[in-house]
Amino acid sequence: MSDQQPDINQHIAQHIRELRLAKGYSLDQLAARSGVSRSSISLIERAATSPTAVILEKLAAALDVSLASLFVFDTSANQPKPLLRYEQQSQWRDPASGYLRRNLSSVSVASPMQLVEVTFPAHTQVAYDFVPREVKVYQQIWLLHGQMQIHLGEQSYTLQQGDCLSIQLNQPIIFQNSTTDEARYLVAVCEV
Repeated sequence: MSDQQPDINQHIAQHIRELRLAKGYSLDQLAARSGVSRSSISLIERAATSPTAVILEKLAAALDVSLASLFVFDTSANQPKPLLRYEQQSQWRDPASGYLRRNLSSVSVASPMQLVEVTFPAHTQVAYDFVPREVKVYQQIWLLHGQMQIHLGEQSYTLQQGDCLSIQLNQPIIFQNSTTDEARYLVAVCEV
């Protein structure tokens, strides 16, 4: 990651605050919509805490954006740059599960799709509740290494290396790696 990139937690804090203000929500209103306490949102917006992926998903849904969009920022506001070099790709580690996400897509070029690479540790699970949102979010999950289970509502899928699962985020979802080896996968996220 480039030294010129702002700290990812600072970016997340600023982005959530900007989205909240753009929607016209007070801290109390966002807390009511997301189920995240007002004090937690305040700490997140000041970058005084590193929120978990589960908390960020609740905030993203309440703000009608995808979780992936909270990790996107553009340091080249003046001119579109379709190429995002490896060292420029932002990374974030979930403090609860330890999973590592890397944003692969350049955001300076308008696109409804983003690519994210995730390294998911062994013996780890992340469960997201479903929170209705105005935008529809679709994902294609391509397992590059390892094995993992994805539980979408009542359906369960076991992915092996090379498998690709296409889903819409319209119900609770659980990502689970119950093996002794980390899993690595690519997620294509599309908002419509």
